[in-house]
Amino acid sequence: MQKVQSETNREILNTPHETGARLTRALLALGIAAGPLYLAVGLAQALTRPGFDITRHSLSLLSNGALGWIHMTNLVVTGLLVLAGARGMQKALAIGPGKTWGPVLVAIYGLGLIGSGFFIADPALGFPPGTAVDANTVSWHGLMHFACGGIGFLALIAACFLFARRFALAQQRGWAMFSRITGVVFLAAFLGIASGSGNSWTILGFWVGVILAWAWFSMLLARLMGKLV
Repeated sequence: MQKVQSETNREILNTPHETGARLTRALLALGIAAGPLYLAVGLAQALTRPGFDITRHSLSLLSNGALGWIHMTNLVVTGLLVLAGARGMQKALAIGPGKTWGPVLVAIYGLGLIGSGFFIADPALGFPPGTAVDANTVSWHGLMHFACGGIGFLALIAACFLFARRFALAQQRGWAMFSRITGVVFLAAFLGIASGSGNSWTILGFWVGVILAWAWFSMLLARLMGKLV
């Protein structure tokens, strides 16, 4: 009798709504993992690859050399996790500004990461070892790497401002400010790195922008997950 009752309770709890909520939480959790994975793998390579200078070289250059496949795989896997997070966001968001376009912009960012992983950035600034310091050749795959990354970055920046509007209308000023600051800093960081100057300030500034953007993204998904509990 107890066994029958237990099975009945399990069937009651396992409603379509609860099953959907579990799936949404799982998708959001995958999205939250994207930033830590990207940064952990990227930093590990940046600090251990011979000839790589974290103050002079962008992470994109890590796709070159015998170990370039690690960074390329990192980009693709991270992009897939972002796509999962975008789907979870789509399911978790309530009606309002950003309900439709927020997840779409985040998905474009994920696709941009995946695209960047399939196209190798051109060697530059002496990396990998043996590359001329003043190397400036632009190949088709280097151009595609930059285009995919650029489109993805701009999509994420647009998502920051879109959610800033959503939070502002909801009178959630802290989140609105956090979203605006993230969008502005990441945009400035992207413009700095896109200028191709290669000086330490633009490289370090881009690191700041990337870390802040990943923090914002992970915290946003964690916030949405909290509403499902």
